[in-house]
Amino acid sequence: MKLLVLGINRTPEPIGIAPYSTEFARGMAENGHEVAMVAAQPYYPAWRVADGYSGKRWTRTVEDGVAVTRCPLYVPANPSGARRIVHHASFAASALAPTLRRARAMRPDVVFTVAPSLIAAPVALAAARASGAASWLHVQDFEVDAAIATGLMQPDGGVARRARAFEANLLKRFDKVSTISPRMCERLVEKGVAPERVYEFRNWADLEAIRPLDHPSSYRERWNITTPHVALYSGNLANKQGIEIVVEAAQRLAHRADEISFVVCGNGPSRDRIASETADLRNVQVHDLQPREMLNELMGLATIHLLPQVAGAADLVLPSKLTNQLASGRPVVATAAPGTGLAAEAEGCGIVTPPGDGPAFASAIEALVDDPSRHAAASRQARIRAEERWSRDAILSGVERELEAM
Repeated sequence: MKLLVLGINRTPEPIGIAPYSTEFARGMAENGHEVAMVAAQPYYPAWRVADGYSGKRWTRTVEDGVAVTRCPLYVPANPSGARRIVHHASFAASALAPTLRRARAMRPDVVFTVAPSLIAAPVALAAARASGAASWLHVQDFEVDAAIATGLMQPDGGVARRARAFEANLLKRFDKVSTISPRMCERLVEKGVAPERVYEFRNWADLEAIRPLDHPSSYRERWNITTPHVALYSGNLANKQGIEIVVEAAQRLAHRADEISFVVCGNGPSRDRIASETADLRNVQVHDLQPREMLNELMGLATIHLLPQVAGAADLVLPSKLTNQLASGRPVVATAAPGTGLAAEAEGCGIVTPPGDGPAFASAIEALVDDPSRHAAASRQARIRAEERWSRDAILSGVERELEAM
């Protein structure tokens, strides 16, 4: 099989969509398929082009058996709603010519594209038409709905109306449309995608690389953490994460600073503000994202993982960080409304509280800290859940069969 992948994110971006898109392409190449990928120059989550990469030119390399073309793009330092649109449009524009060239030269069987960036999806459709390939759209985030939920778009505004129409038109034109959870698959059908064209393509956990630690995390010594409990958030620091509730919980539990440390590891538009707001709290440490090779040590630092989301986002984005949190065998305190996809995924693996409810979020952390048997049961269930639902090999094998059947 010949596979052409179009996606804005790729490693060395350490978090978010990039590790999954990269591993998907690499996995298909390892299985003997011819794979090419068109991606942006790496920029996430710092929102600046990474050192050693060019924001102004195209580059071509072969990485892990995948022919990779990287495209320049506009990267706003402060990614507001309008700037994000220009950002994604710039990638679509710069990716058009190399994607079409690759499609005509390669003659792929399938053109596979990832949203974000939905604005670049027409490029994939054009490449599929030019080469006679089948087309597959993989939805990691419902970008339009998430932009509205996080206030980047006004729900009744003209921009939102045009964005919804653009999305609806695109979803109907792909041969296959996938997304990462059962509830998000239902949402695709609600948006007009025929059920037989919908496929659940989950993100996965690396169950060998991320395992429950049998020793104290090396980060305890490195960061001089002496408290018995650590509430950890690691990931992007931006609007849809709802990170403010973590700050509020730390403030509410400041009187337990000798028992519970809050550790925030991340980069993004909100990082400086979070660091400023917690500067006077002795129970909070803020650090940059850590190297991927240290991910197991970082996940094992947590007594409790924190997974905040803003109201309305729990069925629009299933946070990719959840997979590794559960694989680490530690319980999760998440914010989600009952009945949402995130609530269902986290059920039994910790405590789910209402979005924006700081007192409930803080109380949930205390409940797990103060009840060792409940903490132990949730920890066991977290690892079991990861093994049952997020096995990399099983997920990629299923996708490979689906691709070959197109």
